[in-house]
Amino acid sequence: MADQSDVWLVVPVYNEAQVIGDVMRNALQTFPNIVCVDDGSRDGSAEAIRSSGAHLVMHPVNLGQGAALQTGIEYARQQPGAEYFVTFDADGQHQVADVLRMLERLRAEPVDIIVGTRFKGDDSHIPLIKRIVLKTVVAISPRLRKLKLSDAHNGLRVFNKTVADQMSITLNGMGHASEIVEMIARKDWRVTEEQVEILYTEYSMSKGQSLINGVNILFDSALKTSSRR
Repeated sequence: MADQSDVWLVVPVYNEAQVIGDVMRNALQTFPNIVCVDDGSRDGSAEAIRSSGAHLVMHPVNLGQGAALQTGIEYARQQPGAEYFVTFDADGQHQVADVLRMLERLRAEPVDIIVGTRFKGDDSHIPLIKRIVLKTVVAISPRLRKLKLSDAHNGLRVFNKTVADQMSITLNGMGHASEIVEMIARKDWRVTEEQVEILYTEYSMSKGQSLINGVNILFDSALKTSSRR
């Protein structure tokens, strides 16, 4: 396996004590550099992160996933030798094998950022409401269609140092995904997609956030669309 010492995984964490330790120990077998941003968790997430061996940065209060990602990216891009960066979920939905494949492409192809997509193959395993919402977001977004992105709200992304150094997420909540798309277009980052597998586990589904997040994503996207008219 190729040396991954120039790669940093950035993991936003909020109340994931039940799974974050195992997720990090699994990822650390392949990626020695991981920073978890504990975004004001009220459970034992911080302790689980420390015991796993991952780097830990803490927000004293919950600021939102966008803020946690920006904090983690800022931390990672300051580390010696950091050249490639990955945004990676804490709940076990993302797969190390997908990250490796995306990094291989990033190292070899003339691209700056690769975004994971759930919609290049069979998407029947995706919860129905989430599938409808995400496809609707693409349908109403000229920018997504222009960039040829089919799943811009997929949290799995890999990117180079050019992107990391210029990344400036200002939307603290779930709107950060739309903001990243805007940055891709505005800063002319070379972008492509990679089919990835998202594991909808009993744990992640039990959190019951799919509908709420879906509505938030759709509202945010509609608001951005109307504001540009």
